[in-house]
Amino acid sequence: MSAQSAAAPALAPVTAPWRIQFVLLATIWGASFLCIKVLGEDWAAVHVALGRVGLGALFLLGLLAVRRTPLPRGRVWLHLAVVALLMNAVPFTLFAYGETKVSSILAGLWNATTPLMTLLVMLTLIRDDRPDRRSLAGLAGGFAGVTILLGPWQGLGGDELLGHLACLAGAACYGLGLPYTRRHLSGRPEGGVALAAAQLVCGTAMLAVVAPLAGVPTTALEADAIASLLVLGVLGSGVAYVLTHAIIRAAGASTFSTVTYLIPVVSTALGVIVLSEPLGWNEPAGAAVVLACMWWSRPRG
Repeated sequence: MSAQSAAAPALAPVTAPWRIQFVLLATIWGASFLCIKVLGEDWAAVHVALGRVGLGALFLLGLLAVRRTPLPRGRVWLHLAVVALLMNAVPFTLFAYGETKVSSILAGLWNATTPLMTLLVMLTLIRDDRPDRRSLAGLAGGFAGVTILLGPWQGLGGDELLGHLACLAGAACYGLGLPYTRRHLSGRPEGGVALAAAQLVCGTAMLAVVAPLAGVPTTALEADAIASLLVLGVLGSGVAYVLTHAIIRAAGASTFSTVTYLIPVVSTALGVIVLSEPLGWNEPAGAAVVLACMWWSRPRG
């Protein structure tokens, strides 16, 4: 998950165009793992994260300027900083690092475990409600899917294990960030795009502080790396927010959340077709088990 909905506007009647927007959003976020892999050949992980967050912030700030919409004010910036840390700065860096060790396919599949991580956080840390049998069964089945995805019978160690752990930690950050966002930002009077822009500004500031530790990124980028940066920043961290709120307005937050099921399909297809990455049977099978368990255990009603 490369971004999230900061606020859900009032719903409007569902119309046909939202389905096109839905597919476009899944394609943008699914393609991000291919772009991370390409750009990561030239830039350090923290530079990849800074590039995508910084460009996304510039795009959304420009959009706010055109709309003459102000940024949020007051203490909400403290919550935005926490969300930026959990949803942008740390996971973007972790996934970029992870893709230096594992394929873009695996990174995209690990991203698909975000609903599992979110459920784990809800049941163990937040504990607003007593977990029911369906939730516990979904959690157990989800971790069985993670085991299948990881494929420990094939042997794990060294750099590949580090890559898996980095991607898993990135998904865990999303699992922490999503409940925090729902609790502290959803329903606020500010528009979703304004909150997203402020969030990315916070993320840019955080990454700009630590990025010099990785040296100076090269500016001699090939066309594919430049295109990857633009897709990650302008589309993945900019246009994606606009699409997110348009879909939520048209179809609702529950429908929007199902984008999680389409993203790994896109990322896997691009990894196989464009990068010629190998795909073992256990990788999509494990991700499918995770997603199926999360769908089955989701709240009804």
